Amino acid sequence: MRKSHSGGMIDTIKTVFYAVLIALLVRTIAFEPFNIPSGSMIPTLLIGDYLFVSKYSYGYSRYSLPFGLPLIPGRLFQSEPEQGDVAVFALPSDTSLDYIKRVIGLPGDRVQMIGGHLHINGKPVRRERTGDFVGECSNNIAMFSRFTETLPNGVRHTIIELTDSGPYDDTREYVVPEGHYFMMGDNRDCSNDSRADVGYVPIRNFVGRAEVLFFSKDDSARFWEIWKWPLALRYSRFFQGVH
Repeated sequence: MRKSHSGGMIDTIKTVFYAVLIALLVRTIAFEPFNIPSGSMIPTLLIGDYLFVSKYSYGYSRYSLPFGLPLIPGRLFQSEPEQGDVAVFALPSDTSLDYIKRVIGLPGDRVQMIGGHLHINGKPVRRERTGDFVGECSNNIAMFSRFTETLPNGVRHTIIELTDSGPYDDTREYVVPEGHYFMMGDNRDCSNDSRADVGYVPIRNFVGRAEVLFFSKDDSARFWEIWKWPLALRYSRFFQGVH
């Protein structure tokens, strides 16, 4: 009986060990779940969205590993981010923090905001107004203008603007250094991005590309208040691609 009990405990420990190992392997080389705690990417991503990020999209660096362990020199199997990608990256000034923004400027691009309009390489990016949007900025609910923006490579996505005369609506011209990217939030007046403290993001800091939403809930229920989920879940956002 003692041998049997001991053997059962060892088998259980092995099973747990292998399960954790497989989970870490999947998280490192395939997909990692993230949740959205802020409104900088509204309306593309809402507070309370949960999504999968593909770790293989841009190759692997130390920031692909749990806790950012410095086990990978540089970047392995590197693939370049594309304009319009929604990407997760380690914040250059504090790599313990992960941010999610849209890739706007590629290496060598000149990026500038003029009167709320995005300009890339001296040309205004096409922006079409598509209506109004009730959104959030600095924990306040406000009425935004909604636009469809078309980047130079043809990628179309939705942005919202509170005003065209905000602090980051008229900027200097930024020249993106080699090996770096210019990142912006879709909530243009309420995003700390490359126009502000984030700065240019080096390719080694990229964690992965946002691929699909798998869960979403509003703030009317805490995560553990399962009995409130039926009214708090945003069912229409489940299993939607991130564009």
